[in-house]
Amino acid sequence: MNRGHSGANLPALRSHNAALVLDLLRTAGAAGISRLELAESTGLTPQAVSKITARLREAGLAAEAGQRASTGGKPRTVLRLVRGARSAVGLHLDRDELTAVLTDLTGEPLAVRTVPFDFGADAAAVVDGAAAEVRALLQGAGVGPVLGVGVAGPGPLDHRTGVLGRVTGFPQWDGYPLRAALAERLGLPVVLDKDTNAAALGLALAAPPHPDGASAAPSFAYLHLGTGLGAGLVLGGGLHRGSRTGAGEFGHQVIQLDGPPCGCGDHGCVEALCLAAVARGDTPAAARVLGIGAANLVGLLDIDRVLLGGRTVVAAPEAFLTGVGAVLTERAAREGAAGRAGRPVPVAVAPGGGHTVVHGAAQLILAPLFGHAAARPGPAETLTTPSDQEIVG
Repeated sequence: MNRGHSGANLPALRSHNAALVLDLLRTAGAAGISRLELAESTGLTPQAVSKITARLREAGLAAEAGQRASTGGKPRTVLRLVRGARSAVGLHLDRDELTAVLTDLTGEPLAVRTVPFDFGADAAAVVDGAAAEVRALLQGAGVGPVLGVGVAGPGPLDHRTGVLGRVTGFPQWDGYPLRAALAERLGLPVVLDKDTNAAALGLALAAPPHPDGASAAPSFAYLHLGTGLGAGLVLGGGLHRGSRTGAGEFGHQVIQLDGPPCGCGDHGCVEALCLAAVARGDTPAAARVLGIGAANLVGLLDIDRVLLGGRTVVAAPEAFLTGVGAVLTERAAREGAAGRAGRPVPVAVAPGGGHTVVHGAAQLILAPLFGHAAARPGPAETLTTPSDQEIVG
């Protein structure tokens, strides 16, 4: 994400400082970065950087990457992140399909599995099946120790407690402790969040450029249309979950008072109208409905861009780009100079194809390791995994 690197030479912030160094090693890539450059970028003393990098090398997370010619004095030794030293699992639990990915420390996928899945089955059977797929993914993978499993599922849910809410169409999950159940079966740390939040986190960490070329932190909405419809919101560079973790229930905004019934119990929701249009094969109508919802978000939050994803969008990307883009263009024309000088908010298909959510799920585990606050719980919560103790403790 777009944020400055600023360290502090206090023992109490040792983990914070190590995360800053790890993040700079990650972004430096194979070319590596010298200890002096690490000190300059973080504001830490060279001595502090040396201690941190020594611990990282001892843990197998950093290694020498050769030497860089110096303009004076001896050549500088550069360090690189050992990408395969640890791994993470991302798990996307959709209503009818499960996708699991194994990644290295940078989030690069090493293996992917997609299988049919019945989220409406008995809870114990669902959890057993998900755990079995994770074990199958890891079997014979030959990677570094697994830091944990990031799980992206349908909302509403509380990422702080790992408990599901009343998922539309699946009320039996209301109050189920999915995170604890999976952690017990797998013997690994588990982090749970909504599918749209996971996707938005992964997209934010990819740092899409500001559409106006400015250096401001990104603000965008990720709209996911698949078996349901939801949104992930990144505002001012941070993932926005809301004080009660309910932000992003985009699909259940009512735009037609006498519209068709929705599984949530209301009528005329964006989700119901979109899915009805998709079911009858009218993709342009579905795209226009999605565009109306997107325009509402743009007007409410003044976001910089709209990103589209989900299997329904991936199946017909141009139709959805055209339909959503047309509504946003109409809105911009109505606003005129009082808005963005007639310029519509950009709309694009999110990178990652059908794997945007599952890649973001892996980042639920990886992002805190590199000090990205968007993946951390709120002020009253803690998220401590074995990786925190082993790597930066």
